Amino acid sequence: MIQLPTPKLGNIFAVTITSSDLEKSLSFYQNLGFTEVLRSDWPFPIIQITDGALLIMLRQDNSPYIALTYYVNEIEQLVDELEKDGIAFVTKPNPKDMLKRCLMKSPDGMNVSLVQMVEGFSQPMGATLLTTPPQEYKQPDKYVNKICGLFGEIAHPVSDIDQAMLFWEKLGFKMLSRMTSPYPWAIISDGLSIVGLHQTDNFSAPTITFFASDMKEKINRLKESGITELAEKGTSSNVTLSTPEGQFINLFTLGF
Repeated sequence: MIQLPTPKLGNIFAVTITSSDLEKSLSFYQNLGFTEVLRSDWPFPIIQITDGALLIMLRQDNSPYIALTYYVNEIEQLVDELEKDGIAFVTKPNPKDMLKRCLMKSPDGMNVSLVQMVEGFSQPMGATLLTTPPQEYKQPDKYVNKICGLFGEIAHPVSDIDQAMLFWEKLGFKMLSRMTSPYPWAIISDGLSIVGLHQTDNFSAPTITFFASDMKEKINRLKESGITELAEKGTSSNVTLSTPEGQFINLFTLGF
């Protein structure tokens, strides 16, 4: 298996997604194999969910937003270190804030946030596409998420992979693979998150992506369950799912 780097930003990673209706979003993701693991009303209403491999933080907010979020113990120290490496922050924590948060953006607009560690949070340990033994790729019964398959990447459209890597390397990411077809793209990871850098204009927003060897069957079962917001990507075995929050999820056939 691939040797992953040691995380630099923190030991817990989640995809933060804002929702105007948390219960509606929770129900949607439960139909995709996620379960609720934590909820709180402080400092704003949140519901934390996981499929066993990917952690998602649903946050009450009417403005659509998605970010890679890391939960950090020594947040101010980490901010100082990143700034010395040339990372510019959009927002930084205020010493008087009860919950310290800050935000940076990749050159292509991906939100990456650091949040002060909160008691009770934990990193799911289930296998992703990177940590699943290759011999199990075609054994869907061993996938942690039986409905969507293996979490593969946060697909991120970029204008230039080499320029993008200058930013991501400063955050502790390493390039694990690089391809030229059907356009230049690469898989990078910091040991927690998996990001796909896609040098294309085929899509325009960060997109959570799952892979499965039996994805066509999984898609058919989702349709039978009443999920209809599925846009085919060239074939019925590869679709993009629209979420209630205005975000997107790719469901792609593994090995296609």
